[in-house]
Amino acid sequence: MPKQADQKAKILYLLRILRERTDETHGLSMSELIAALAEYGITAERRSIYDDIAHLRQFGLEILTRRTATTEYYLASRIFEAAELKLLVDAIQSSRFITHKKSNQLIQKVEGFTSIHQARMLQRQVYVTNRIKTVNEHIYYNIDRIHAAIASGRKISFRYFRWIVDETGHIRKEYRHSGYRYVISPWALTWEDENYYLIGYDSKAGVIKHYRVDKMEGMAITKRPREGEDHFQAFDMALYAKKVFGMFGGAETTVRLRFAKDLIGVVIDRFGEDVPLQTVTDDDFQITVSVVTSPQFFSWLFAFGDKVQILSPEAVIKAFQNQLQAAQRVYI
Repeated sequence: MPKQADQKAKILYLLRILRERTDETHGLSMSELIAALAEYGITAERRSIYDDIAHLRQFGLEILTRRTATTEYYLASRIFEAAELKLLVDAIQSSRFITHKKSNQLIQKVEGFTSIHQARMLQRQVYVTNRIKTVNEHIYYNIDRIHAAIASGRKISFRYFRWIVDETGHIRKEYRHSGYRYVISPWALTWEDENYYLIGYDSKAGVIKHYRVDKMEGMAITKRPREGEDHFQAFDMALYAKKVFGMFGGAETTVRLRFAKDLIGVVIDRFGEDVPLQTVTDDDFQITVSVVTSPQFFSWLFAFGDKVQILSPEAVIKAFQNQLQAAQRVYI
């Protein structure tokens, strides 16, 4: 590399060295900076490095010094703090829709936002191998295509599958609608119950539906303009998620529930702090909410035993009793 090119690139290599090798607890002396630049084939004098550091500071980088046996330089501020990077790593690890392979790739990229020293600390806290993860590598391309379709106002088509156990006892995919392609108008993506869901409008049925993104295959953006705008003008995604337990479909019903007072935290987690409630006694309270009365809703109630009771309507009470009786018959 010519000397002139060396000097033009020197400040960039210096910035890379400070970003990769220094942080609040690890600095480099002037001699170490010169040696690090030499690894890239760049020779430098102390005076020129002083000038480069001054220019980087003028540019807005927080390069500080501290006295040890010598003066050490380190990059003090970054786009992400270490605690923020840990949050990102935790989110990647806990996301079931991200495959093992992609999880490791994303975590490596996240580590690029900090020094090699803090990256090692993040690595010690990474536990991806034994976590339950999706096996569908196409999910990232699905998400990208859904965003593109929403931005361009186009419908998407895809095949939708579920997992079944076949007659030989093996787990395999079964495509819904005999493998025929769904054609849906995409309007939103939401993260619910550890999975990504597409919220879209089904023109044939004339209703809003949701689909798990990791169960879509062969997705394509069509040339047909999407429909359903009038349905989504007043659509509240947060309210929709509150109503639909486990993102399983069913009839939307207004129900009145009684809870023991020590379950108020659970109720707020599910329905939000603005849920209207009425105190009945010193020990319990009632709420009236709209929910989709699916088996998953009943399972959620059942987890609280006698600390919860459906008060109305009678049809929902009867449906809950039927589910309890069906479960009981399995053990009789």
